Amino acid sequence: MNTGRFQFRSRSSERLSALLVLFLFLATLAPTGTAQPLAAGQPNIADLQRQFQAPPDDAKIMMRWWWFGPAVTKPELERELRIMKAGGIGGVEIQPVYPLALDETVARIKTLPFLSDEFIDALRFTADKARELGLRIDLTIGSGWPSGGAQVPISEAAGRLRVERVKIAANTKRVPLPDIGAGEKLLAIFLARNQGKTIAAESIRELTEIKDGAVVIPPGSNGDEVLFFFASRTGMQVKRAAVGAEGFVLDHYNRTALDHYLKNTGDRLMQAFGDQPPFAIFCDSLEVFGSDWTDDLLAEFQRRRGYDLKPHLPALVADIGPPTAAIRHDWGMTLTELLNERFLAPMQNWAQQNHTKFRLQGYGIPPATISSNAYADLPEGEGPQWKTLRASRWASSASHLFGRPVTSSETWTWLHSPVFRATPLDVKAEADLHFLQGINQLIGHGWPYTPEGVEYPGWRFYAAGVFNEKNPWWIVMPDLSLYLQRLSFLLRQGQPANDVALYLPNSDAWAGFTSGKVHYLIEALKERIGDKVVAETLEAGYNFDFFDDGVLKQLGSVDKNMLVLGTNKYRVVILPNVERMQLDTLRRLEEFARNGGIVIATRRRPAIAPGFKATDSEQQQVHDISQRLFEGSSAPAYFIEDENRQLGNKLTSLLRPDVALSPVVPEIGFIHRRTASAEIYFLANTSNKPQKVKASFRVSGMNAELWNPLTGTISSVEVQIQSAESLSIPLEFEPYASRVVVFSKRTLARPSVNTARAVPPPMDLSRDWRVLFGQQGKAVTMDRLQSWAENEETRYFSGEVTYEKEVTVPAAMLQSGCELHLDFGEGQPVTPQNLKAGMQAWLDAPIREAAVVYLNERRVGSIWCPPFAVNVTGLLTPGQNHLRIVVGNTALNYLAGRRLPDYKLLNLRYGVRFEAQDMDKVQVIPSGLLGPIRLLTR
Repeated sequence: MNTGRFQFRSRSSERLSALLVLFLFLATLAPTGTAQPLAAGQPNIADLQRQFQAPPDDAKIMMRWWWFGPAVTKPELERELRIMKAGGIGGVEIQPVYPLALDETVARIKTLPFLSDEFIDALRFTADKARELGLRIDLTIGSGWPSGGAQVPISEAAGRLRVERVKIAANTKRVPLPDIGAGEKLLAIFLARNQGKTIAAESIRELTEIKDGAVVIPPGSNGDEVLFFFASRTGMQVKRAAVGAEGFVLDHYNRTALDHYLKNTGDRLMQAFGDQPPFAIFCDSLEVFGSDWTDDLLAEFQRRRGYDLKPHLPALVADIGPPTAAIRHDWGMTLTELLNERFLAPMQNWAQQNHTKFRLQGYGIPPATISSNAYADLPEGEGPQWKTLRASRWASSASHLFGRPVTSSETWTWLHSPVFRATPLDVKAEADLHFLQGINQLIGHGWPYTPEGVEYPGWRFYAAGVFNEKNPWWIVMPDLSLYLQRLSFLLRQGQPANDVALYLPNSDAWAGFTSGKVHYLIEALKERIGDKVVAETLEAGYNFDFFDDGVLKQLGSVDKNMLVLGTNKYRVVILPNVERMQLDTLRRLEEFARNGGIVIATRRRPAIAPGFKATDSEQQQVHDISQRLFEGSSAPAYFIEDENRQLGNKLTSLLRPDVALSPVVPEIGFIHRRTASAEIYFLANTSNKPQKVKASFRVSGMNAELWNPLTGTISSVEVQIQSAESLSIPLEFEPYASRVVVFSKRTLARPSVNTARAVPPPMDLSRDWRVLFGQQGKAVTMDRLQSWAENEETRYFSGEVTYEKEVTVPAAMLQSGCELHLDFGEGQPVTPQNLKAGMQAWLDAPIREAAVVYLNERRVGSIWCPPFAVNVTGLLTPGQNHLRIVVGNTALNYLAGRRLPDYKLLNLRYGVRFEAQDMDKVQVIPSGLLGPIRLLTR
């Protein structure tokens, strides 16, 4: 059989029209999301249920929309927007990036240079069309990341402190100056005695005499090394830049640089929107690697820290004795302040002036703190790592602290690499991890624009999933999107109900900075606090928010035995491996502990007042307060030497867990929201194995309900154990399954259980299927279910396959009084492996990868995650019934049968702007219904 006739690649207008009709039809089968916005105050339980079942449009997922080149046309832009809407996607973040084709190599490809009139016209058309369709538009102010581009001169490019160290022999009289490049300035020269990783402090001497291009070494000097310090530039270029957007990353510590950038780039982009601005502007990753200096840093340091940094510059490259860490701390703190005042605050102000919001990934380099997110209207994180310090919980903590109801995350980056390998189950498994961290707006990474005429499966980003209609499992996208929309809505309701405030020791992180190694502050903090404290807190049954000195100073107070941060009240403060702490912070925590609040320090107690100018009195006060807090029989706080198990045990001895599981299952996480009428718990099994537990919740006097985010159905749950402080209910989880438990005062009728009738035996439906590959393919008969990849003629098929058969159902089965389910079997766990990036679900499913079920030509539902079953109660008739199942796999099999793209000419023309990832993993994978399939009663 010729495999070409089965290829899912037709680009004819007839095929496109048919697809669009199908997508629009599927969308009509799901709730439309037209519920009215929440009224002032909080909804009652009935309103909450109504909006959960038909959630508002603003809770829909969004997509990062890559415009490659950019080479876009208005017809294709409109077509893709309409397909997104049909798939349940609520909006886009437009991101112009690198080209994928030369104009002359593909018909109808014309690159529109970034900021050109043609590009602005395409952007204006897209904004108007999105508004017409009711879709949200966010816009990256720039192309690629970090901020910068062709409009940034070298004088405003990202800065760094360049250090040249020259060993000299005894009696050396002169040392030639190193070359001074464009945008550089000599700051200072020092002579010192090198002692390996340290410098003898008493040997440091500034050299100021320069003659004939060399620095003069005074006679009798006691040193063997000359250190030259330059205000320099990183030279970093914008990553993944579109054509016309190439250039230097701007200096994020330089207000003039930002003002020029917003005038030349931001204002130009805003011309496309007129008096209808985008919903938000977006600042992508702060990844200005090596950026640790700016032109006026010495003057700003003097003004802010009260002393001259210049004589102490050697402390930024080597240990010069006791003052080293304090000097580095002051340098790091100054960098953070300059970022806040000269980049983040002006960006937010500029957004406000343009009547839009500022969405920010507020972590990275320059060293943003969690307090820096005070300047973000919409904090954003990324990453599914939920048991350590990572960006997603960093962002949600910032939202909770600063009263932002919505926290977004860049989701599915690197999901199940290579491109096109990710499945709907992978999508759900990662999304649930973001939900567990408090995320409630998903920004999918992403949607690659593909021009008409490009061979199937179209263009793709080098390191991300693909969530457009080119992936055959798109047939279930409306249902997958609705699941994510329901949870995004629900996790915005009320207030977060977190017990623990986990302190981030910024001062310790700053004290570890060195020239050329100003790391992500978030990574320095992670290294400092380790992984155990987060994992132990979560596994003991508590949720938490991060906070720091800045948050406490801006928002903190003590209310009896609660630490108040904004609108949040915390019962516990954890100090993880903290050595340096501002005196005001320690005083506030002592007040909290004296009022009955729980303070726990791990591994060490606070002992140092940070900063070079800290006085002996301040140091003594820190010592005394720490001693009062943690030492002696009457000490109000607690010290734990090892977090492993000790922290969890200490927490549970002091405060009843919010959620306690029996047996303990570390792979099950939870998040808790509280409204005026309900306690809302989202729980997720993050493992590839089923779990069965008794869950005890710290609520009382309420009834329990299960809210199914997959179907929208609501059911009551019988409480097994009830006390004055908690309620216990049984919960079962399939692999990667999630549950929503809602407690309220209302009482739902419990479903009747019919135990009088015998349960009929299951019917095996695994044999004799008529199978049609694609719309034009040849029908074959499968006497047994098997993967398409086992047949050479369909090995490289990617697309939709229709399975059909007639099923004769005995009347006795329909009269049993039980529910009827079409069951496709259970998945098989796969041993997890360490991945260099991203994640995946470690489960081989019995459906590869998604299916839509029809009974007697009525759409029953879709199946794409456990449980691999669909409820067909009331849809069957005695005797013969027609069963049709449409199955979609991934586009990977098609790619595995063809030569991968060759970007040689593209790279010669534009330079290497990306490297396709994991191309060695482009291999055929199992596809289709693998069985067994049974009709059974439950």
